[in-house]
Amino acid sequence: MDGLISNFRRARHHTYSNQMIIIANSLKSRSDAEKLVGKKVVWNTGKKDIKGEIRSAHGNKGALRVLFENGMPGQAIGTKVSIE
Repeated sequence: MDGLISNFRRARHHTYSNQMIIIANSLKSRSDAEKLVGKKVVWNTGKKDIKGEIRSAHGNKGALRVLFENGMPGQAIGTKVSIE
C-alpha cells in the first residue's frame, strides 16, 4: 500500500522532526487507520531508506501518525512512502 506524506506532526510552537502525518488513499475512517498500527513504513531517498512505524491514527478521516527512526527532511513532504 502506498501513502503520501502530508506534513510533520506539530503543535502551536513545536515541530516533531521525526514524526510525520501520512495520508493513504484506501483509508476512509479512523477505524480503518487503527488496523494498520504497528506496520512498517519506508521512505526511499534514492541513496538510502528511512524506516518508520505507524503509531496511531490521526484525526477521523484515516490519516496516520508515523514515527521515523531519525529526523525527516522538509523535502519529504508531498512524496510517496510504502506501507508494508
